[in-house]
Amino acid sequence: MNGFFDIPSDLQHSWIGLVGLHLREALLPVLAGLVLALPLAQLCVRFRWLYPPVLWVTTVLYAIPSLAFFVVLIDYTGQSELTVMIPLGVYSLVVLVPAIVDGVRSVPQETLAAAEAMGFGPVRRYVQVQLPIAVPAIIAGLRIAVVSSISLVSVGALIGNQGALGNLLTDALFYHRTELAVNSVLTTAVLAILIDGLLVGLRILLTPWMPSGARPKPKAGRPDPAAVALEDVSR
Repeated sequence: MNGFFDIPSDLQHSWIGLVGLHLREALLPVLAGLVLALPLAQLCVRFRWLYPPVLWVTTVLYAIPSLAFFVVLIDYTGQSELTVMIPLGVYSLVVLVPAIVDGVRSVPQETLAAAEAMGFGPVRRYVQVQLPIAVPAIIAGLRIAVVSSISLVSVGALIGNQGALGNLLTDALFYHRTELAVNSVLTTAVLAILIDGLLVGLRILLTPWMPSGARPKPKAGRPDPAAVALEDVSR
């Protein structure tokens, strides 16, 4: 398609530059959300009464439109990448916190009892036993958060060309170049599919004890994968 990769000079980036910018604005907020969600989820698991209010707060924040977030933040962070990334990081919490909580709570009680009998304290048990076993649930939450973040970055085009690939949509209207809009939509979709595939590969790599499909019930005479994972971390 003629002009498909001919990016207007006002965007100050090549096509590759816009792809890199889009990934940075999409993935860094999810990473920050994960770092915040891990201890927050542990608190929710340890203190069950804390989970409903935390879930309520994250859900309410998720319900706030991104444009409203931008209006509030722009006085403090200006028309910058940070104005786009802060809402995306907040939105990721509504997916990541429940995913981690559900994953950690799915760890069998006998596995936790075995870890405690081996002298694992609460922090070590969480990091070396519960989180590894909860990896499939965490990765599932990350897949949703990342794909959502990649799509929402484009909204940043409304605040000073901070939408990365989404900026091509506004330029498509301004310059009457349909191919720029097609470029934006296709590239964003391909990025979401590729990152999702990488996360699936990461899950397979981190959980060799788990098949690519649903986790099967352990057969008679065959050890439970959770017990095997506990034995591995204790070595």
